[in-house]
Amino acid sequence: MPDKRLGVGFIGSGFNARFHLQAFQAVRDADVLGVWSPTRKRAEETAALARRLDLGQTKAYRSIAEMVADPAIDALWLCGRNDARIENVEEIVEAVTRGKGQLTGVACEKPLARNLAEAKRVAELVKTAGITDGYLEDQVFAPAVAQGRAIIWARGAALTGRPYLARATEEHSGPHRPWFWQGPLQGGGVLNDMMCHSALVVRHLLTQPDAPLSTVRPVRVTGHIASLKWTRPEYAKRLQQTMGKEVDYAKHPSEDFASVMIEFQANDGATVLGEATTSWSFVGAGLRLSAELLGPEYSMSWNSLDSPLKLFFSRAVKGKTGEDLVEKQNAEMGLMPVVPGEPAVYGYEAEDRHFVRAFLGREPPQLTFDDGVEVVKVLMTAYMSAEQGKTLGFPPKGLETFVPAVAKGTWKP
Repeated sequence: MPDKRLGVGFIGSGFNARFHLQAFQAVRDADVLGVWSPTRKRAEETAALARRLDLGQTKAYRSIAEMVADPAIDALWLCGRNDARIENVEEIVEAVTRGKGQLTGVACEKPLARNLAEAKRVAELVKTAGITDGYLEDQVFAPAVAQGRAIIWARGAALTGRPYLARATEEHSGPHRPWFWQGPLQGGGVLNDMMCHSALVVRHLLTQPDAPLSTVRPVRVTGHIASLKWTRPEYAKRLQQTMGKEVDYAKHPSEDFASVMIEFQANDGATVLGEATTSWSFVGAGLRLSAELLGPEYSMSWNSLDSPLKLFFSRAVKGKTGEDLVEKQNAEMGLMPVVPGEPAVYGYEAEDRHFVRAFLGREPPQLTFDDGVEVVKVLMTAYMSAEQGKTLGFPPKGLETFVPAVAKGTWKP
């Protein structure tokens, strides 16, 4: 379909959806034509933003089914809340299977669902409708990760042997919206929210380019979770004042720090390791992403805050707080790194470009809902390991029905 353009609709109108809108400015052969949100006003605002960015004649829809029924909409980007994921997907699939509309693709933001049972249900629903699916994981598509991995494998690994240790970290000071902080709604704390990135990145780095992820299989997982900052009385109070009375970390906390060690078995028989940490308790310039890959005679490293652009503001510069320098910005004075073109640096542009091409039939999706299910399996195993205080073989018994204590609202740090 060389002349075909993909008509894209968005489910969700929050922070993440707006990052994708910025990214779509760099994507050819696609127009953002629709937005649905449970809050009509926010849907209208997001549609207006898309029009200002010249992404298309974007309009707000009254329902997901109405958006699916519009012949102009070819694919959907699922960027809504975790607790609404199954409900949203059921509405999509019902509209398609009843013949109310047609879709060539559905792309879903991370994590695919709150637990393994839900993740399998989401994947199953979309497959029954015959829709091509794509799992949105921006950090796999980050230019530094993509280029570093390609060069390491082509030069270092080809000459001296495969890499054996990968590390990935995502850290910031906490999410933007109240539902993220609530275990039952989000599915957990920082482990479910952000370890989905890091756990997949380490496996991706350890996998030879053009080989499937299945060639590097998880065999043992060790997880640890903690509340380092936000259950301290003064911070629990501050969090509730900011996010509302439903967010009560004195009574119902979620973890703000998580680590996981994943032991992989490669198809060549090698044992390789992935280390990942995530945090909502990091105080720095703002969001910090980092990754490393180590082998017998080489290494690579990336830190998103190692920016070539830095600004300095003295104490006399007392402007409004914002995020114009870096996502999750923590300060407006002093020496600050600036991340120019965040949608490109974090991988949103490359992933959106790829999935547009995939849904136009020009290349197979690099990540599918099956990959999203595998990520959720690792996350739930890490939670189970943390609760039991021991390393677990992968996958452990009982994973299909396991719901973390954090997601039940019963976890006590």
